[in-house]
Order: sequence, then structure tokens, then C-alpha cells
Amino acid sequence: MTTLTLTNEAPANADVTCVFASTKNKTAHVLSKVGTPSVDTKLTAALKDLGFSGKAGEVATVAGSSIGASGKLLVVGVGSDATHETFRRAAGNAARAANGAKKLAIAVPADSADAAGAIAEGALLGAYTFNQYRSASNSPARQSVKAIAVVCAEAKNAVVKSAVKRAVTVANATNASRDLTNTSPLDLPPAKMAEAAAAIAEEHGLAIEVLDEKAMAKLGMGGILGVGQGSSRGPRLIRLAYRPAGAVGHLAIVGKGITFDTGGISLKPPANMHEMKGDMSGAAAVLNTIGAIAALKLNINVTAYAACAENMPGGKAQRPGDVVTAYGGRTVEVLNTDAEGRLVLMDALVRAQEDKPDIIIDVATLTGAAVVALGARISAVLGNDDALRNHIVDAGSRSGESFWPLPLPAELRPELDSMVADIANIGTPMQAGTLFGGLFLLDFIEQGQRWAHLDIAGPAFNSKGAYDYTPRGGTGTAVRTLVTVAEDMIAGLI
Repeated sequence: MTTLTLTNEAPANADVTCVFASTKNKTAHVLSKVGTPSVDTKLTAALKDLGFSGKAGEVATVAGSSIGASGKLLVVGVGSDATHETFRRAAGNAARAANGAKKLAIAVPADSADAAGAIAEGALLGAYTFNQYRSASNSPARQSVKAIAVVCAEAKNAVVKSAVKRAVTVANATNASRDLTNTSPLDLPPAKMAEAAAAIAEEHGLAIEVLDEKAMAKLGMGGILGVGQGSSRGPRLIRLAYRPAGAVGHLAIVGKGITFDTGGISLKPPANMHEMKGDMSGAAAVLNTIGAIAALKLNINVTAYAACAENMPGGKAQRPGDVVTAYGGRTVEVLNTDAEGRLVLMDALVRAQEDKPDIIIDVATLTGAAVVALGARISAVLGNDDALRNHIVDAGSRSGESFWPLPLPAELRPELDSMVADIANIGTPMQAGTLFGGLFLLDFIEQGQRWAHLDIAGPAFNSKGAYDYTPRGGTGTAVRTLVTVAEDMIAGLI
């Protein structure tokens, strides 16, 4: 695990030093001094020789000895618009480029708490690697930077310290979510998700409750039980609670935790099915979010639910045409067993409302339709409160995560009507899949309960190459946004 420190002086033992550069008229302008005026002049000349313009994502490596400095220099472009997000991304690119370095020093180009925090967060996110399953004889392609020093003239300022502490906490929670998502599904059945939750609870002093098959059967949670009945590894409903004294407001966060999704009897095509280990990304996000909120000692009540099951096509598996009874008594006709996420979420959402939260946000890799509509880098957000939905878009933007608001058209709801039950689990095939998923969940939300649904199917798992601070594989999407939402609730902004 990469460590990060905040300092007001460049460490002498840094083997890699990073500075940022903006671009103007296709020319790079280094935003921090590297050394003496002579050294800085030589660096500018070296960058010109390399054709480095400072555009966003561009990285140049300069040997310090060539310009009269020590160690290796990384110059990372931030483009023409230097924002907190461009700093965050640039720091991520620096950490990835410094692959295997013992210590990376990053100079903060603006003496502000927000800039220092963004750089700290981006650097830790960019340094992330997952090498759990590599043998000692097979050296991984990437080794994390061992230590990062964020160099800021205002390092002793309390506000700067606080911003960096927050950044480290949120980045570590995001990386922990990535670890869970990247874990082999062989090693992460629902019971192991419960063990991971227990570790978070113990670390942060959270109350924990875990319901197994027998407990859920007594309560009538037919959604989670139905999805999990085809697996020899039984489902779990996990509840974590954070209750600080004098809390302002109550946020409930609910995550889809399908630890592996074959589609069940409605079997998925084999291509890329291995990525379905990431179908528990929503649960990983909410578990680590509540851990981050507790670590930051935010003054808000938070309850996290992880609805975990393995969707398998065994002899006991749920069938298309089955009717299950959700927690609370509503019946659901299962027309497609691959629309399983909404079935586990419905039980968890009903249970979450019993805690009387002010706001409920569920997080799920729910629909492939969201990927078709928005691509791999943007999540959908739907809900029964436009102000809440739009605020989440804004909170995501401030956090470096992209969301796009989608509607819940009432005129589509009749297409979820069932001939034999209260509701069917899918609407018209190949049409508005993300909207139907949201409308299904809305049916289990009580009148007056503020609720939003985050469909993170695209961004939760990066199948392609790493970029900025985003690795290949699990991304930890939604952790940063949810922490921001909690802070905004405390501030009375939601």
C-alpha cells in the first residue's frame, strides 16, 4: 500500500519529482519551480526539444542530470484549464508513470487546500495496483509507488492538512472497493463479503448485522433468497450503522452485491463473463463509503446495506416464470433471471426504509442499457426527487465522477405489469432498460421517501487500458461521490 505525506519542502530522498505544466499556444508552461532559474530555463528548453506542449494527460520524463538537477523529473500536462480535476488526473498520471519508484515528490502548483487535496487523492488513486494473485516468480507489470510526498508551501496550514487527510481517507476507501471488485469470485462468495464488512465495522466501531438464508427466510426476503438459491454458497444481507453523537440527518446507502453473475437460467453469453465478478461493485462502494465517513468522523447518521448473492444456474436455481414475495409482501414475477440486481435491491430498499432515513441512495451495476446509453465512463442517476438527482450529478462532478440524469416516465410503468403478480421484473425487451430498472425499484419506495438510484454499470469496471487515476479492472466508482453527498447533507445543501 502506498503511503502519502504532506510536506513544505521537497524531500532529498525522492527518486522521482513531478511538476505540472499548462499549455498556451501549444507551448508548455511549467507551473512550479524545479530549482535555480538556470535549471528552470534548461527544463523549458528540454521540454521544447521533446515536443512537449503541456496538454492534459501528456507526460514527459527528463533526466535531472541533463539540466543540473538530481533524480528523474516527470512533467505532466494539465491542459489549458487548470482545475482541481485536472490536477487530480495529472497526479494520477504521475503516479502511474513513476511505476516502481521508492518515493515520488509532487509539487503543488497552487498553494490552496483544494489543490493539495486533489493532488493527494489523484496520486493515491493512480498508484493503485492489484497483484494479489501474482506469484513471486512472475513479477507484475506494475509495482505501486512506495511513498508519495505532496510538497506544498502551506503544508502546515490546518485547512490544507484537513484537505489532504480527507483525500487520503477517500482514496484509500476507493482503493479498498477496487480490491474487493478485483478479487477472484472463487474467493469472494457472499459470506466473504460479510467478513469484509465485519473488518470495516471493527476498524471504525460500526454496528453490524448479517442475515443468512434462515434469517431472511423468516423475514420473507424472497428477492435475495430467490437470486441466491441456485448457488451452493448462500446469500447474505449485510447492514452497517454509523451513529455519531449529535448527528445531522440520516443517509442510507444500499449496494447491489452479486458476487458473480452468470445470469442464472437466463444464461449470459460466455464472452467477457469473467468481468461479472464486478457485479458486486455497488456493495463494495457502500461498505467502504461508510468506513470512510466514520474515519472522517462526519456528523451524520449513515446506514449501509449490501445485498449479496451469487446468481448461478444450478438445479435449484430460480426459473423464468417464478413468482417471489419481496420483503414487505409485494409479489414479483421473474421473467428474466438475469434481471437479478433489482430483486436483491428491492428487499434491501424496503428494509432500509424501516430505519427512517432522510435520503436513500442505491448503487448498482444494474443494466447493460446504461452502458449503451452513456458509455463506459458515465453513470446514470434516476430518482423520485429531481433536486436530489441533480445534486448528485453536481456532487459527482466535484468529486471527479461523471453522472447523467435520466427520467422515470410514469407512462412506462404499465409495461412492468404482470399477468400473475404485483409486478414483473423486466419491461419491454431491448427498450429503455435502465428506465425500467429504475421504475421497478421505485415501486418499492414509500411515498415521501427521498430516493436516488445510481446505475454504475459502465464506470464500475474498466475493461480497457488504465488512464489518469483510473486503473484497469475495478474502479471503486461512487465512493467519492457518496462521501461528498454526506458532507453536503451536513452542510444543509440537500
